[in-house]
Amino acid sequence: MMNLEISKNDLEKWADYLLNYSLGGIGKEDVVMIKGENICWPLISVLQDKIFAAGGIADINIVAPDNDRGKVWGNSIAVYGSLEQINNVPQWHIDRYNAMTKYIEILGASNPDLFGNGKEEFAKEIMKVDAPVKDIRLNKPWVLTLFPTKGFADMEGMTLQEYSDFIVKASTVDPRLLDEVEEDIYQLLKKSSEIRIKSVHPKTKKELELKLNIAGRNIIKCTGENNFPDGEVFTSPDANSVEGEIFVDLPVFQGGMDIQGIYLKFEGGIIKEYSAEQGFEALKKIIETDEGSHRLGEVALGMNNGMDKVLKHPLFVEKVGGTLHIAIGQSYPEAYVDDNNSEAGKNKLSELTSKGIFNKSAQHVDIVTDFRPGGSGKAVYIDDVKLEIENNIWIVPDKSNK
Repeated sequence: MMNLEISKNDLEKWADYLLNYSLGGIGKEDVVMIKGENICWPLISVLQDKIFAAGGIADINIVAPDNDRGKVWGNSIAVYGSLEQINNVPQWHIDRYNAMTKYIEILGASNPDLFGNGKEEFAKEIMKVDAPVKDIRLNKPWVLTLFPTKGFADMEGMTLQEYSDFIVKASTVDPRLLDEVEEDIYQLLKKSSEIRIKSVHPKTKKELELKLNIAGRNIIKCTGENNFPDGEVFTSPDANSVEGEIFVDLPVFQGGMDIQGIYLKFEGGIIKEYSAEQGFEALKKIIETDEGSHRLGEVALGMNNGMDKVLKHPLFVEKVGGTLHIAIGQSYPEAYVDDNNSEAGKNKLSELTSKGIFNKSAQHVDIVTDFRPGGSGKAVYIDDVKLEIENNIWIVPDKSNK
């Protein structure tokens, strides 16, 4: 751990938020999977102690260092294996996910460089065979958090202690404070039909606009139930409605590589042109994964003004107050139906999928535009309301006159 010290008090507080707030408490009926690399053991250990103390079962799923996000397979099989091997997913792996009742994923890598350099077609196939397993966990109570490691600190250009101090501070703040911060934006989005996003290409100085229809969509306030720390308000648009262009300036770490300076052009809901100033090959792998990865699955406003540093990791960069992110790929079922596990919910999603409104993909990659001073983002309109930024947070203007 490179002499990293996180106080027992901070680890206990962090674990309590994850178990009792994010997952709603642990009972004797619970089997809680805790997934992460061995380097995340200090937090894993505290979590499992608390789960056993509450009468539940802790299923510790230790991830190989070459396996980004603990998918069905790591990078080794994409280098040395075959498509036949990739598709031979052990039944016990699926049974293990089906057996759990709640899920905690701890992001934190000893060496992020191990994630990449596999054969492109094999990396795509790993995403595809992992998708059904991902669906299992997404249909159960789940939460993601990030443990500080030297591998990730190096990626951010920070010392391990500086990085750790930032991560731990953000992960031990009461998430319920975000509820009030997000309320006005949430209420505005609920009654609106369209989002217009204006940005500018820094090289050509061309003004760009992206339009998305959100009429009838559920709007979700994020206050730590699934991501911890948190701070966003999101929905999934009608995937067919996405039209126009956007420039995405903030760096994001994905699949072992940094991607930055992304340009996208949508026509009829489909990405027709794309480029990146850094990490183009990584962006290409994402977009060319499947049909759905040429479409959009999410739009969201970052609402956490307590994050005073912009990190590359998507769990953090997308939460920064005064930013907006879109996601290439899979839509969120909860944005379309109230209960996606019910028969009515499943039927509705099937209908919306057939119409192209709900987007299905093995990918869901968040990319972030900065609307604070100096960023490429210039304006966000919710119907005819132009949002403002105050103290690095999105606000609805003229609130006192409403």
